[in-house]
Amino acid sequence: MLVSGAVLVIIIFCCALAPVLAPYSESAQDLSSSLGPPSPRHILGADKMGRDLYSRLLYGGRVTLLSALGVVLLSVLIAVPLGLFAGYYGGLFDSIAGRFCDILLSVPSLLLAFIFVAALGRGITNAVIALGIVYVPMLTRLVRSLTLIEKTKTYAEAAESIGFSRLYIMFRHILPNCAETVMVQLTLDLAYAVLDLAALSFLGLGVRPPTADWGAMLDEGRNFLLQSPLLALAPGAAIVITVVSLNIFCDCVSQYMDPQSRTLPSFEKAEKKAKQGRLP
Repeated sequence: MLVSGAVLVIIIFCCALAPVLAPYSESAQDLSSSLGPPSPRHILGADKMGRDLYSRLLYGGRVTLLSALGVVLLSVLIAVPLGLFAGYYGGLFDSIAGRFCDILLSVPSLLLAFIFVAALGRGITNAVIALGIVYVPMLTRLVRSLTLIEKTKTYAEAAESIGFSRLYIMFRHILPNCAETVMVQLTLDLAYAVLDLAALSFLGLGVRPPTADWGAMLDEGRNFLLQSPLLALAPGAAIVITVVSLNIFCDCVSQYMDPQSRTLPSFEKAEKKAKQGRLP
């Protein structure tokens, strides 16, 4: 957990401070350095337009991470209230929300994102909106199932008997008790969002040139694998490291939040430590 967390902190720190850490602008061109190898002037080399790969990697990471965060936030704004209302009220609203989720889940997520982007138009904003909608059904079902469990507990029934409104009970009592599980799912969704945004940009449905993005950089670099392999390897490695770190961090967080998965010290070790503590 510490290693994955440290890697994520370093990636976020470098991308957030891209204007400070990057030696060049993301769109600064120098045709004399076209497809140049790594050098003191260009740490990771330059692309076909002579743009510094290291600088574009930092700026592209900022676009990718902010876009992935936007996808997750949009899905939260839609799915959390929808799941709370569906789980708490049930009835017709629950049936309609359930059928809506079933329809979206019946189509592969990336294909559904392609359809939304094709309808909305090319661009990173539309890609974020499309993926945000795609991530709604799974999160809605998760929040709904948690709400169904929490609303039958004593604290919810007591709050309703006292006279608190249903909205107050849902958002003030039930939602905080669902927050831990939802946060684990959101961390996992963030990793999926990085991958899906990279896929959309790789296919030309994400950012528009000359804006840097890891997926778009990977698409540009694949045409020069023999001349300058770092053009594709660098953004590809950035995507892999970020997604793997997020997945490991998510697994560690979920294990930490689950009391059953926490391993307690054996009785023999505890007895040994107690004896050592009594020794003069």
